[in-house]
Amino acid sequence: MENHSQRDETSGRGNTGWAALPNALFGLDGPFAGYLRATNPFTLFQQNMALCRNLFEIALGSSQITPEARDWRFQDEAWTRNPFYRRLSQAYLAMTDAVEQMIPEGLSQEDNARARLAADIVTSAFAPTNTLLGNPAATLRAIETRGDSVTKGFRNFVDDWLNNEGMPSQVDDSKFQVGKNLGVTPGKVVHKTEMFELIQYQPSCETVHEIPTLLIPPQIGRFYFTDLAPGRSFAEYAVSRGLNHFVVSWRNPQAENREWGLEDYIRSALEAVETVAAIAGQPKINLISFCAGGILSSIVAGYLASKGRGDMINSLALCVTMLNWKVDASIGAFRFPAALSVAKAQSEMKGVLGGNDLHKVFTWLRPNDLVWNYWVNNYLMGETPAAFDILAWNKDSTNLPAQLHKDFLRIFEENLLVHPGQFEAMGEKIDLGQITCDNFIVGAVTDHLTPWKACYQSCLYLGGDSTFALSNGGHVAALVNPPTNPKAHHWIAPGTAPDADAWMETATRNKGSWWEGWADWVSARSGKRVPAPAKLGSRKFPPRSSAPGEYVTQ
Repeated sequence: MENHSQRDETSGRGNTGWAALPNALFGLDGPFAGYLRATNPFTLFQQNMALCRNLFEIALGSSQITPEARDWRFQDEAWTRNPFYRRLSQAYLAMTDAVEQMIPEGLSQEDNARARLAADIVTSAFAPTNTLLGNPAATLRAIETRGDSVTKGFRNFVDDWLNNEGMPSQVDDSKFQVGKNLGVTPGKVVHKTEMFELIQYQPSCETVHEIPTLLIPPQIGRFYFTDLAPGRSFAEYAVSRGLNHFVVSWRNPQAENREWGLEDYIRSALEAVETVAAIAGQPKINLISFCAGGILSSIVAGYLASKGRGDMINSLALCVTMLNWKVDASIGAFRFPAALSVAKAQSEMKGVLGGNDLHKVFTWLRPNDLVWNYWVNNYLMGETPAAFDILAWNKDSTNLPAQLHKDFLRIFEENLLVHPGQFEAMGEKIDLGQITCDNFIVGAVTDHLTPWKACYQSCLYLGGDSTFALSNGGHVAALVNPPTNPKAHHWIAPGTAPDADAWMETATRNKGSWWEGWADWVSARSGKRVPAPAKLGSRKFPPRSSAPGEYVTQ
């Protein structure tokens, strides 16, 4: 098998596939190797002796080690009934615990995140369930299908090796098409620039609130995750609540757009804000943003405040957005010089950081669920991945221009945004405390990219009255969380507590989606109801193509 780590960097494979993250973490200069060198020899000896004792008890059949009840790998009853498989699972769990115990105490948050990520990648790779003989469910299926599942699994493996850069496919996206069954909420592109299209959605009520709402999605990824299938569309829900709703659709940058940087996106976002206000005939708008779009929106709101135009943002909602990057988050594992230098070099060389490259990095943050889960399903069980709209969107990745990537890394490294006046944008010193409009902050319970406690801190940096909502779900699932979801629930309370734990003591748990809590909150701040516009756009900004526009498919 070809060694991917030695392949041409410009090919789009090599260091961006299976080897990219493990090499960065486990190389001779990687953090995990450094932690091993720093471990006290006596402590390491004690840990080895503890592992030996555990293995001895396992061999005798007296071990009490059991997997967690929710661990998908050990759900088959053979893991408890069959002596061989029971001992195999116990030995694996003992080894996993031993690797985790090797992480030295007293590490900084970032070092601890790196070490735990490295340990997670190592231990998940050695799980017995990743092999045919070590997976009783896969073995039984091979027998029942007379080897057909193995044949199908091998075909899936070859197909992924040739067409998915060697990574297990997470979704069957053949069932989805943007404009056909995704991104179908009626609307029009009412403004178009080199960098973005502005979409206004057709109202579904006879009256709308007079102050419009603009959603700014992340610059990474296509906007239509805010408008997935009917019944699961945030845009559809927003217009059903009588909001005059707009969204930005970012263009997918190519190598020739390498110079697009943060200030270009700030100008574009300002242009979108001003255009929405002009079309609605209002001096101010409500701004809502998701993920990295929230960083951009915070800077835009801070810029307007510094220019004495802060009133133009009537309310600000930031969803799964971190403004303070010096927190305990899995993404902090990448804040070490080797990884950052490689990332910068790759994007500068290619002009963009490829969307597939980013997707792989985020995938390796959860190797058990996002790599080996699909390895087992696709290759050992011989199954086709499920057709799921969120994962289909996730696969439809976009690029990050080199300059914006560099600007984001600066925010990531220096963390200046949360220090008043330390971050500058277009000649203005940004102070988040000058953003005095009411704000609505959303976190997600199981978010591994932007932990909810880190999201809560935004309430402490922004001026104005804060409301914090904590949604069920992870980073994306929490955003695509319609009220029709029977499992949807959220906690909500004013964001006045000094920290997230204190806030939780005051919060109330509500059935249903945070969409409802936000819609109630923003409606109360959106002025009176007025007749819905008969036509979208305006004389200055006439409607162009129909939603979801052209940029979303480029």
